[in-house]
Amino acid sequence: MWGELMPKKGVTGHDGWVVTEALATALVALEQLPPKHQPQAHMDDIRKLLADGREPAAVSLHLAQAKCRLFPDLDRLEIYREYGISSDEYG
Repeated sequence: MWGELMPKKGVTGHDGWVVTEALATALVALEQLPPKHQPQAHMDDIRKLLADGREPAAVSLHLAQAKCRLFPDLDRLEIYREYGISSDEYG
């Protein structure tokens, strides 16, 4: 019993996190396309997948973090505000 490894859930052990980060990054990237090139139906599906089983604040945080990764030169605090996250919530 002691020293035995816990069984890994999924492929990576943190599949849900990886998928959430990928979905958030994809959505933020698609939002940067000109409106006529945005695949709205797919973007709506991505939003549904992101929201499934997550608090709205958690989704906002993932989206803000994705935008910070995609646009490292932008003001991080402004990005967090854009997604409704105040600086006193997450520093």
